[in-house]
Amino acid sequence: MSKRILFMGTPDYATTIFSELLQSNYEIIGLFTQPDKPVGRKQILTAPHIKQYCLDLNLNIPIFQPLKLRGNEEATTQIKNLNPDFIIVAAYGQILPKEILDIAPCINLHASLLPKYRGASPIQESLLNDDSYTGVTSMLMEEGLDSGDILAFQYLKVTPTMEVSAAFEELSQIAAKLTITTLDNFENIKPLKQNEAEVSFCKKIKKEDGLVDFLDAKRLILKYKAYSYWPGIFLSSELKLKDIELNEEISINNPGEILEIKKDYILVACEKGSLKIKTLQAPSKKAISSVDFVRGQRLEVGNIII
Repeated sequence: MSKRILFMGTPDYATTIFSELLQSNYEIIGLFTQPDKPVGRKQILTAPHIKQYCLDLNLNIPIFQPLKLRGNEEATTQIKNLNPDFIIVAAYGQILPKEILDIAPCINLHASLLPKYRGASPIQESLLNDDSYTGVTSMLMEEGLDSGDILAFQYLKVTPTMEVSAAFEELSQIAAKLTITTLDNFENIKPLKQNEAEVSFCKKIKKEDGLVDFLDAKRLILKYKAYSYWPGIFLSSELKLKDIELNEEISINNPGEILEIKKDYILVACEKGSLKIKTLQAPSKKAISSVDFVRGQRLEVGNIII
């Protein structure tokens, strides 16, 4: 008889894992995800990615969207009535209280090599810190934040040009396969306690985290790789820097100075190092070629971008 899986997740990372489970021998008996939220300037009520996926495929799976789990007796009763063998959690967005953790083994697919980067933004943190490797860890959940015993993990080599969207895509594919491997071998896995001496945490990303300056080219490019999907990177003038590359990281310059204007990019100085910038976006304007932008602003080599 196939094992009964209750799935908890919200963004596309979770959807990829959910899709893999749908194609497996495991039976998905229910989905818990975040409530629909207003999105954009028009504040259109929008379903979470994973819920929309279920609606698009007309899946006959009950969907639950409680505002909170802690202190929610109705949600706890709903989960007990579903009678899961396992609860699989991936970027759900809520911490599970003890009364739910006690119902069935709860397995979280966390996109880092725990105990490194416990918390809300492990993929971005790995890119910010210029790590050579990142990965996914499947872990038994407990009441702490990403502090449970490790069941399995898989590495991903971070390539020099890898941005956050590509990292998310590759890690979600790894997490999907790791979920099946963990479930298939669960009875034979000896859980490994995390080394508390190696713990680090990462925060929930805010829009203001995308603010940059032209002090250090390498640091700026790492922020770009981590935040290119959201919130993007921007100067204090709110000018957004898009499609940029590290030119070099050792020269000493006048920050923000235009060093060269080429056919399809401009070369901009940082106090340390320099950048190739291909696209810029002024506040409330469309993104345009950086060459067209500086011409429109009548900026020349030697001028400062602010």
